Amino acid sequence: MKANEMDPIKADLTIIGAGMAGLCAALFALEQGLSVVLAGKSGSIHFATGLMDLMGVYPPGHEWDEPFAAIDRVRSEEPGHPYASITNKEIDTALETVQRFLGDHGLPHGRAPGRNVDIITSMGTLKKSHMIPLSMWRGVKVLEKRCPTLLMDFTGLKIYSARQITSVLGESWQGLGDATVRFPGTEGKEEVYPEHLARSLDIYETREKLAGKILPLMKNAEAVGFPALLGMYKSCETVRSLEKMLGVTVFEIPTPPVSVPGIRLQEIFLKGLKQNDALLSLPEMVKRVESFSSGKFKITAGESGTLKRIESKGVILATGRFLGKGLRAERTGIRETLMDLPVIQPTKREKWHNPHLFDPRGHPINRAGLQVDGMFRPLTESSMPFAPGLFAAGSILAHCDWTRLKCGSGVAIATAHAAVRAFCKRYK
Repeated sequence: MKANEMDPIKADLTIIGAGMAGLCAALFALEQGLSVVLAGKSGSIHFATGLMDLMGVYPPGHEWDEPFAAIDRVRSEEPGHPYASITNKEIDTALETVQRFLGDHGLPHGRAPGRNVDIITSMGTLKKSHMIPLSMWRGVKVLEKRCPTLLMDFTGLKIYSARQITSVLGESWQGLGDATVRFPGTEGKEEVYPEHLARSLDIYETREKLAGKILPLMKNAEAVGFPALLGMYKSCETVRSLEKMLGVTVFEIPTPPVSVPGIRLQEIFLKGLKQNDALLSLPEMVKRVESFSSGKFKITAGESGTLKRIESKGVILATGRFLGKGLRAERTGIRETLMDLPVIQPTKREKWHNPHLFDPRGHPINRAGLQVDGMFRPLTESSMPFAPGLFAAGSILAHCDWTRLKCGSGVAIATAHAAVRAFCKRYK
């Protein structure tokens, strides 16, 4: 059926993109009593480590224990950064809302308000983060105490090495050791994958078998660290079970993508949001967005033969950058893929990257994106809002090298909150 032959889906707000920014925008909009269509595929969130960074590094090479102090400095030195249009109180409110939502739906997160904490990475280094799954938060406390700890590894798990971590941290952490065991049920397999092991650990009997293999190796260990795969849908239950069986603190260490915590995050968000009847989730790519003089939008999503038409008062673009397909790199420049909105970018392709790969300043292409006003409305080349009801949030925004500044989740959450707030101020 053609889109123009169907009755349109009507909503207050259409959110395009189902990554971190899109999911959070849907949460904030539903809390405001809006009817919402969430359109888009959410594959990119699988690459999330589960750590929610607020602001960890600024300028390059300088780490911060106090993220809001770092944000204050960014505002003063980089007025185009997305945080510059949002107060610290608004950012904190947005974070609290997300933390409460995740906790209410079975994925609790730890957070020290106003502070960053150190967390162990899979490389054995330490990094600053702000809001962390409770299963990893336990590891923050273990790291602070430096108590005798055993790090577990599994035969055939090639994306993670407990030996790597102990070789880096061992000199400064007396009593840190590692061991490798064959995960129950994987005998004869040369390679094993985190997603499969996580689903297996949702089963109580698998936990019992695993604990039986670990107990003889523990010696005087007061904590046991695992790669982040302790259960897919029952992670809290899995951690509690293993703590009871082993008699010590159990914690997770983030792994490289594709990551189990990223999958958990997506699953919990969608499950929780769908409990609200005011949300319609369409896991389909948006093909076209049209704005009208009336101020409304018409959105077409899906593939030929299954097209869906949506009409709404407002649209939030949360389509991400290159991985999320919100931006596309072409020989002539960088394009916004859905509405061909102007993209802030280097004047020439040759200037996308600095000559040195590890240049501490980063690369200009990582700051490319949409220019917005103080209400997070994308601007035309003449610096006017493209449409009064069109907003943008997340990594598609310009002037934010979030990977270098360690602020990706924080920017996604805060700008989603600000965009919804701006929509409500205008239309509600």
